[in-house]
Amino acid sequence: MSGTLHDRVALSLAAQVREGVAAFAKALAREAGADAVLFYGSNLRTGSLDGVLDFYLLLPGRQQERIWPRVGYHEREIEGMVLRAKTATLSLEQFAKAAAGRSRDTTIWARFVQPSALVWARDDGVRRKVVEAVASAAVTAGALAAALGPARGPANTYWRALFRETYAAEFRVEPPGREDSILAANEAHFHGLLPLAWEAAGIAFERSGDELVSYVEAGERRRILRWWTTRRRLGKPLNILRLAKATTTFDNAAAYGAWKLERHTGIALEVTPFRARHPLLAMPGAAYELWRARRKKRTG
Repeated sequence: MSGTLHDRVALSLAAQVREGVAAFAKALAREAGADAVLFYGSNLRTGSLDGVLDFYLLLPGRQQERIWPRVGYHEREIEGMVLRAKTATLSLEQFAKAAAGRSRDTTIWARFVQPSALVWARDDGVRRKVVEAVASAAVTAGALAAALGPARGPANTYWRALFRETYAAEFRVEPPGREDSILAANEAHFHGLLPLAWEAAGIAFERSGDELVSYVEAGERRRILRWWTTRRRLGKPLNILRLAKATTTFDNAAAYGAWKLERHTGIALEVTPFRARHPLLAMPGAAYELWRARRKKRTG
């Protein structure tokens, strides 16, 4: 692994976050028995505590669940303010494997080549492992960007080709130009990152003004594209499996749904003990209650 890339990633992961975010992450880590917590998403960029904070909880030991990550929703009052978080939980070992492209996952390395912050780690040894894993995500993403992108062009043309492909492989709808908004919002993060990733991946290139010229050997390009074709074909089925699992294992799903509903409609539904334990069975009753509340709201 390139020391220069490693240093760049270590500095990026050490980004300062709000005290409330760090306190929430530490509390979640202790509850889950996690080794590390990564913070990512728009709240990292803006520094806002509004909405839902996004965390990855990385556990010690081997991955126990075949379909990962396990997702959950949490609320906690910190310094007089109620903070909300959505968590994705998996083992640090599995995270590192996926980041290096050694699993069939299409999400980890594409997500963590984007900005994230290591807001809590059990010790320096764990911190080094997380830095190494996130650096390998940049190597994985950078190599695919070289294979998918043009022979020459500005760095952003390679990143656009990468994100366009990875979003298309996932089972979700993104607006056209989503890749442009990612690059525009995180310009400083991506500036100079691609050459470091290529150096670490052993991909020959040169700079020509503001453009990069990549020299991916034909055999290596075919290998990378075969690797990607397998994962692209499995991307949507794997995402469907994860969504199906989340319908039965999403921790605190009822509370998350109620919060989202109130945020978007202004209608508060009570999360009863039954709804908390059986969110799917409770959906018809909750839907009827919502219909009645909306009707009452319209009629005044």
